Amino acid sequence: MFRIYPKILMILACASMAAMVVGQYAIWFHAPEEATMGLVQKVFYFHLPLAWWSFVAFFGVCAASAMVLWTGREHWDVLAGVLAEIGVLFSGLALVTGSIWGRAAWNTWWTWDPRLSTTLVMWFVYAGYLVLRSADVGGGKGAKVRAVLGIVAFLDVPLVFLSARLWRSIHPAVLASRGGGLEPEMWTAVWINVLAWGALFGTLVLARYHGAGLKRRVEAALIRIQEKTLQ
Repeated sequence: MFRIYPKILMILACASMAAMVVGQYAIWFHAPEEATMGLVQKVFYFHLPLAWWSFVAFFGVCAASAMVLWTGREHWDVLAGVLAEIGVLFSGLALVTGSIWGRAAWNTWWTWDPRLSTTLVMWFVYAGYLVLRSADVGGGKGAKVRAVLGIVAFLDVPLVFLSARLWRSIHPAVLASRGGGLEPEMWTAVWINVLAWGALFGTLVLARYHGAGLKRRVEAALIRIQEKTLQ
């Protein structure tokens, strides 16, 4: 596995924390209050970055799974699992924040809109992928089985992204029109928070990957101790 130094993790954690503070300032003080929805609209600055970075995580699962099939290296399998965990977390939070926004915009917590429905399916697909990983499906060939599942699971991600364009949807397509209906100050808050959540995303992935490496070293040490004890 790739070695990740604790000092680098500490620096990244501090940088992501600082970026999140700047992002919160941009949300609550820099970006103006939306005229129609008012203060509730500000949940958008959480919802959008969470959704985008969940897409990045699931693309990473697909790419790492492809590397497992190509190289057979264990660390790619571990990385795929880590990215799936963070992706499920971020997409789950995107669904929650989207429901809060929907309650104010559509007067309902949930509607079977194409974007919402495909996103929920995506969340269940990757949650199921994590369950199968924990069950150690495939035995000795488990890494390759998980890799195939990780690649197949990604098929739903482009569908989520394109759903608002392929079918009639009440979900707003932020990038569909010039400016997306947002003021320049709002766009500034959007991009600051995309970067801030990206920094947190990277920190969580590296921290979880580092923890997985430590776990494997401890397990290997325990196996050696048991072998010596039996001798």
